[in-house]
Amino acid sequence: MQFPPRTLSVIIPAYNEGTTIHLILDQLKAVKLTGNMSKEVIIVNDCSRDNTEESIERYMAANPDMPIRYLKHAVNQGKGAALHTGIQHATGDYIIIQDADLEYDPQEYNLLLSPVLRGFADVVYGSRFIGSNPHRILFFWHSIGNKMLTFLSNAFSDLNLTDMETGYKLFRRDILQGLLLEEKRFGFEPEVTAKVARVPNVRIYEVGISYYGRTYAEGKKIDWRDGFRAIYCIIKYGLLARI
Repeated sequence: MQFPPRTLSVIIPAYNEGTTIHLILDQLKAVKLTGNMSKEVIIVNDCSRDNTEESIERYMAANPDMPIRYLKHAVNQGKGAALHTGIQHATGDYIIIQDADLEYDPQEYNLLLSPVLRGFADVVYGSRFIGSNPHRILFFWHSIGNKMLTFLSNAFSDLNLTDMETGYKLFRRDILQGLLLEEKRFGFEPEVTAKVARVPNVRIYEVGISYYGRTYAEGKKIDWRDGFRAIYCIIKYGLLARI
């Protein structure tokens, strides 16, 4: 099937990822998208305190053929704020979120694009908990927390997602840019889910993806406080917004 030329905007929020940012960019460069799709890479440096900026600038200088737009915050504001900046500047037909660590595999973009390109979906979530894709075994209570947050989110959004907190979410750009997003940190996931679920006639799909999780010693940043914030966001944007 022939598709018209379209662009996927890849938004990378980066905070103290100087040791891995070039590796994820190498992976992005190697990705061959289906459906006559090109890539637009938007990196938002959320005022990193390590050598993230130097790593990005060095990579851009060595790879002038790669379409990278580099943006940065003068003050650290949080992952959600970095995503807001990236979303605002995106120009592609679709937007996908890519963390700067190595937990998610860009080679699986085509899995998320497939329901969209076939005309079935407007939004696609990549679930770490369905399918036979590789999944690193890590923290029991972290997985229980993920399932609890997904259950609460589903209860208020009336969706049946298996992984609301996934880092791989793909949106039609007009839908995502049409949402009024407020959360500055990790509350982005439950907020965007609650709000996209209320978009009239939106078609949300879910596909299985791989997950190469990091330990806290390896740089994982989310902690139990973000879990409580997620519960607050589920109630605020999922329940109270309907009252």
